[in-house]
Amino acid sequence: MSTVVTGKDRKVEFGRGLPTIIIGERINPTGKKRLAEDLANGRLDVLAREALSQERAGADILDVNVAAPGIDEAVLLPKAVSTVLEVSGLPVCIDSSNPEALKRALEVYPYKALVNSVTGQEKSLTAILPLVKNFGASVIGLTMDDNGIPGTEEGRFDVARRIIEAAESYGIAREDVVIDCLCLAQAAEANSAAVTLETLRRVSNELGVPTVLGVSNVSFGMPDRKVINFSFLAQAISQGLNATIIDPTIEGVVETVLASDFLAGRDLYGRRYLKYYREKVKAKKD
Repeated sequence: MSTVVTGKDRKVEFGRGLPTIIIGERINPTGKKRLAEDLANGRLDVLAREALSQERAGADILDVNVAAPGIDEAVLLPKAVSTVLEVSGLPVCIDSSNPEALKRALEVYPYKALVNSVTGQEKSLTAILPLVKNFGASVIGLTMDDNGIPGTEEGRFDVARRIIEAAESYGIAREDVVIDCLCLAQAAEANSAAVTLETLRRVSNELGVPTVLGVSNVSFGMPDRKVINFSFLAQAISQGLNATIIDPTIEGVVETVLASDFLAGRDLYGRRYLKYYREKVKAKKD
């Protein structure tokens, strides 16, 4: 079972047995002072540069999030999505918990988008799923509900199942639901990574839907976070991860994904890995 999203120049399909997809996370003002200031002043120059740099680095989909204090998401998000459409041919992941902002952004996106996100909370399900259905989008389902993020794989698996059932009740195809098993800081919760990986395995094998994960939270509070993040990413891919929300401009991200796909049997004879290596060598010579 696989999900398909489309952009101006690119169709991206991801799911069981297919190559792992990179969703570029850099268009998000959280922790990015320059981008936050630019957005707050209604300027989109930095956003456009971030879109292009991530596309060049190897992103397959671009996440667009403009949520920050003082910003009217309902006004700015559709402008941001339109700007990304102008400068990049990649599909867009429209990232907001604001239903009105999502609606306006979906109205200006003429292709099949990925919506980030819906949760297992009843309020979220009833607000977001009708939009997903009406605009023919796919949606990321976060494994959390009114009680928060379950601390066990059983709890998160149950939330995932309920999100899928709710989506199907709105007429959303099962393959258009992408489950995020969520990742918390391993330094604060000793079994955090293990719970996420086991949930991933079960969602992939038992529910059959595509999966997505942002990996950077796992290393919070630890030194040399990149090493931990890459190790966790490789393990997640081995357990059924189909898409990762990450910064593709960080050296080693694309290589880790390609190597993990090769070892997980998603890159037959390492053809994608070898192609990337040849292109990298050629670029250095040029």
